[in-house]
Amino acid sequence: MLASSAGGAASLEPSEYGLKSVFLYQFCRFMEWPQPAFSSPNDPLVIGIVGDDAFGSSLKEAVEGETYHGRPIRIEHYRSPHDIRRCHILFVSRSLVDRMNEILPQIAGKNVVTVGETEGFLDRGGMIALTADRNRVHVRVNTSSLRAANVDVRSKLLRVAEIKG
Repeated sequence: MLASSAGGAASLEPSEYGLKSVFLYQFCRFMEWPQPAFSSPNDPLVIGIVGDDAFGSSLKEAVEGETYHGRPIRIEHYRSPHDIRRCHILFVSRSLVDRMNEILPQIAGKNVVTVGETEGFLDRGGMIALTADRNRVHVRVNTSSLRAANVDVRSKLLRVAEIKG
């Protein structure tokens, strides 16, 4: 993701959402959803984005051709909390920070991992916060919220995260 060329050309820095795309894909690799989270053996693992989609093509490129235990990975976009359907990872855009109290209870008790990018996301019951600072993305995890979703998280993910709860 990091590139530079000789001859004085400016180096390309990874974008915030390029980095967040890679993290979302990596979450698929380091989590284990229970069988009831899927309707059938052929169901895809779904990454949902609710609110404004700042990823552009970076998330699609990060998951293109990838699988989760032989299942394809699909991306779905939801304009509002009422549009949210069955998904496994739900990225809550900062554009919906004022509707967090509407979104999180709607998926409570389901096998959905919530990922947000705003301050206070974990305090409101979110599971993973991705915050950017100078071309770095920091991962914070609310382990008690993750346990409530009945999704197993591998220790490799927890080693790179700041743990809360």
